Amino acid sequence: MGKLLDRLAAGPVICAEGYLFEFERRGYLQAGAYVPEVVLEEPDMVAGLHREYVHAGSDVVEAFTYYAHREKLAVIGREGDLEPLNRQALRIAKEVGAEHDSLVAGNICNTNVYDPDDPTTHEAVRDMFAEQVAWAAEAGVDFVIAETIDYPGEALLALEAIKAHDLDAVVTLTIHRQPIVRGGVPIGEACRRLQDAGADVVGLNCIRGPATMLPLLGEIRAACDGYIAALPVPYRTTEAEPTFQSLTEDCDLIPDGRPFPTALDPFLANRYEMGAFTTAAAALGVNYFGICCGCAPHHVRAMAEALGRTPPASRFSADMSRHAYYGTSERISRHYQEFAKEL
Repeated sequence: MGKLLDRLAAGPVICAEGYLFEFERRGYLQAGAYVPEVVLEEPDMVAGLHREYVHAGSDVVEAFTYYAHREKLAVIGREGDLEPLNRQALRIAKEVGAEHDSLVAGNICNTNVYDPDDPTTHEAVRDMFAEQVAWAAEAGVDFVIAETIDYPGEALLALEAIKAHDLDAVVTLTIHRQPIVRGGVPIGEACRRLQDAGADVVGLNCIRGPATMLPLLGEIRAACDGYIAALPVPYRTTEAEPTFQSLTEDCDLIPDGRPFPTALDPFLANRYEMGAFTTAAAALGVNYFGICCGCAPHHVRAMAEALGRTPPASRFSADMSRHAYYGTSERISRHYQEFAKEL
């Protein structure tokens, strides 16, 4: 077995994601294009975020090659940086992974090119996946993640590219407003096909928040007997607005009137909601956990603690008994405790 399967055999694995949103919030890449230019321009920042996620409880350092494919780089006119960007991201991930004995993952994702009815796009997608996976394999990653893919056919092409290098594969699909895979395939059936084709972990990532991803996981577990992944976005999606693209808010200042992707702040889930999701998903048989777009280290820590772990960041988990107003410690002034009742 590969390192990923060894870890999964011993217990759940956590993989922190969400690099695109976090670096956009910090001002190091552009919303809309979402190309990880920060990998080339501020590599120390990328290494730092990897370390923050490991500190918070992530078992995996995922190379920041999401949207670092040929199509996306063409959108911003940086096609010549395709290989340097991928190799740099992989090098950074390998270095940080070695510091912490973490699993190191390569990453490929939705190409935004695939059309199930146009075979010429299939070849283009196959070529895009093949070059990225080849660089990941050369870098010596432990496994490759293929994620945020909504067409089952594109997911199978991603899996084909990964298995061409005999690497473990985590393949996760996205579910939009309707609780089916794009193209009409039931979720469980789509994941079963991927598992039967050789995917080592199958499941869902992105698009849906904890409340609207959780109800779908049982269908996958019923259809699949292998390892199951769940990586929601940390936003309060609802039955009426099940995806973070569909969230609405009455605020005239938001461009186009749509909170996604730059005005999602009011919908951000708290650490306790992410912990509750983790507990519930584990009870359904999920083995591979994570958080996608919007992820922050405190969410990762909450996920790790919900699984019974104490990552280094748990040293600073909240202890309100020490608070100057709300605390119960004998050092807290009674005068301030009384005043707190008025706050």
